[in-house]
Amino acid sequence: MHDVTRPAPWTGSAAPGGKLALFRDLAEELDALLTGEPDAIANAANAAAAIYHSLPRLNWAGFYFLRNDTLVLGPFQGRPACVRIALGAGVCGTAARDRRSILVPDVEAFPGHIACDSASRSELVVPLIDGGRLLGVLDLDSPDLARFDAEDQAGCEALAAIVTRHLARAAIF
Repeated sequence: MHDVTRPAPWTGSAAPGGKLALFRDLAEELDALLTGEPDAIANAANAAAAIYHSLPRLNWAGFYFLRNDTLVLGPFQGRPACVRIALGAGVCGTAARDRRSILVPDVEAFPGHIACDSASRSELVVPLIDGGRLLGVLDLDSPDLARFDAEDQAGCEALAAIVTRHLARAAIF
């Protein structure tokens, strides 16, 4: 197993402000970071890095973008990942096909889970939707079982909305 230890600004609800404050601060940081930059790849790369280094206990954070009927790997932080995922395949493909967030406490229990990194134990995938148009997904993996909860899902949905707003303005979408 590889080392996923890194400094984290939040270690649980005992931290000042807890998760809600963490997601609020990260949302403000992301919006400021992405504002004014028209390049989608640069914005997705910075968003993946900001999320990966701000949220604790992640071993992967990044994007898959919809190209025809396939999700294609975009900017990310973590170990190398699967490059292409069909709509409906695995957690990412299912979230994209159904256009809804999927929180998986134990990836081994998810039918058809695609194991890009064997260290991943839980996953949260949020679709990037702009005016009914699917751009792709934000994918977060953790080496911890049940790492994500409803607060994480709501916080990541807010982050995804910010990223989507900035990505939708780019020429590649």
